[in-house]
Amino acid sequence: MDLILCFFFLLLSSTFVYQPCALESDYIGSDMGLLTRKLLESARQQEFFEWMRGVRRRIHEYPEVGFEEYKTSELIRAELDSLGIEYKWPVAKTGVVASIGSGGKQVFALRADMDALPLQELVEWEHKSKIDGKMHACGHDSHVAMLLGAARLLHEKRDQLKGTVKLVFQPGEEGYAGAYHMLQDGALDDINAIFCLHVLPSKPSGVIASRPGALLAGAGLFSATIEGKGGHAAAPHEIRDPILAAAFAILALQQIVSRETNPLDANVVTVGFIEGGQAENVIPESVKFGGTYRSMTSEGVSYVQQRIKEVIEAQAAVHRCSAVLDFKEETPLPYPVMVNDEALYEHAKKVGESLLGESNVQLLPLSTGAEDFSFFSQKVAAAIFGLGIKNVTVKSDQPLHSPYFVIDEEAFPIGAALHAAIAITFFDSHVVGTY
Repeated sequence: MDLILCFFFLLLSSTFVYQPCALESDYIGSDMGLLTRKLLESARQQEFFEWMRGVRRRIHEYPEVGFEEYKTSELIRAELDSLGIEYKWPVAKTGVVASIGSGGKQVFALRADMDALPLQELVEWEHKSKIDGKMHACGHDSHVAMLLGAARLLHEKRDQLKGTVKLVFQPGEEGYAGAYHMLQDGALDDINAIFCLHVLPSKPSGVIASRPGALLAGAGLFSATIEGKGGHAAAPHEIRDPILAAAFAILALQQIVSRETNPLDANVVTVGFIEGGQAENVIPESVKFGGTYRSMTSEGVSYVQQRIKEVIEAQAAVHRCSAVLDFKEETPLPYPVMVNDEALYEHAKKVGESLLGESNVQLLPLSTGAEDFSFFSQKVAAAIFGLGIKNVTVKSDQPLHSPYFVIDEEAFPIGAALHAAIAITFFDSHVVGTY
């Protein structure tokens, strides 16, 4: 009898223990489908959509470049105030970090960059940039609008969240390493994972895309000043020609990738500008040129950077000149390789398939583009996805950083709902347990 009772209690206790495990993923199959459907329906309501679109257009009219996003930051804080969402400000000068949820120890972050580009907008429309020489040509205005949309959706479900969601409005992505400076501030020390969306004009509206593992290159910038001895072009034997030294250096740089790195690896060295001289018959004192270098591995980034320095200095010396290089390491550069955490990628992919259907969640090819979101991926599990905005009807098929860049605003509800759904289900599916 004792053995029977013992077996009975063991069976009962094992059933009791098993039940919470079965609940570890509350949003599976139809449950996740119901959640994502409701979030998307909410974001597509006319008032909700027009609010998001209005936020984006207000930001678009007054673009601000890296660490000068004062008006943008003020708008974000005003919207958070109206929603009753608490936030910390300033973070990294102009950044904002808002918090929603239960205050539980698990913390999931969603990030939107908010800076513009030093570019003159050439799109003629009602909400064209009102600031000469500045434009939101990389979609950061839309990133902010969609993250605020997610904030509204999450705030409505704040009592159901099983952790805390941090909303990261980041300054200075475009060459200023704003993500690095946000981390240095300490406001994100407690996050377990972070996700972000970036608009993608190469994919149609209604599609999202990414890939696990390495996705974007590590990237740096360089400039070199070659000092020689100027003089009259008729007496080249009396000078030390920095133009000749620069020309040989630029040609030699092309050999780094073609003759020193594995052709199966992705590496880039590009010279983007050269400045030197004012007159046809005068050899200048100095020449300045610069560009970018990229690789899909951290080892590749380090190697290419070192070889750029060696090649330019050697070519300058051969031509009896000197060279001074600047790799903008104080920014800091280079950006690390962007590596998507595989478990978080799979989680976001699963949510995306529930929201949009499997055919609308696609695999992105590797790209030698770069993103400072990679600084987050060095600290915690991180994943970045592209949100398709290509729609020929509204001419939103121009590349990022184009003065003709246009966004299909109908994609905003997808972005808001996807952000919110990934955050909500992150806690319920215990994805964090895999990190």
